[in-house]
Amino acid sequence: MKPIYQYFFRGLITFLPVALTVYVLYLFIAWLESIAMWAIRPLIGDFYLPGLGIVIGAASIFGLGFLVSQPAAARMLSWFELPFNNLPVVRSIYSSLKSFADYFSPKEKASQQQVVVLKMPDNDLAIVGLVTRQSMAGLPPGLAELDHVAVYLPMGYMIGGYTVFVPRSWTTPINMSVEEAMRSSLLAWMSSK
Repeated sequence: MKPIYQYFFRGLITFLPVALTVYVLYLFIAWLESIAMWAIRPLIGDFYLPGLGIVIGAASIFGLGFLVSQPAAARMLSWFELPFNNLPVVRSIYSSLKSFADYFSPKEKASQQQVVVLKMPDNDLAIVGLVTRQSMAGLPPGLAELDHVAVYLPMGYMIGGYTVFVPRSWTTPINMSVEEAMRSSLLAWMSSK
């Protein structure tokens, strides 16, 4: 009876990630299609090509990226962000997500995005983290004077982690992309890929 359970759970573990990924993609595409139909039907009537929502969504994201890259758009964007930056609970969520997204944006310096192994002297414990700040300049007094780096330590199976300020000598850069390190940390380093 034990092999039957093993086969079932192996099949389930193989099926679930694929099925959930396909389902989330299906929901996203269906949402894009419904938005496109709602926006375009008044203009073109009953004529509609399937997949137009994906094209419109990709074009909108590209257009938004181009727009916010223009210097004149910075002021408009700051006005748009005003309510998100001033409402108490919304401010916490929005600023956290924006900072996290900005960290991965292409305009960030490559030296800022660095995967390191954090190891205290005379200690065998090693933790993989992401250097998020190379200099303490601009931080509040007490932190600004330190000759440290900020290292984000992601936690497995959840979005979250700790940021620690450690001496630069405690970190050793490793040849790994930020995306690969985040993916491996999310899975608690169980994946062999």
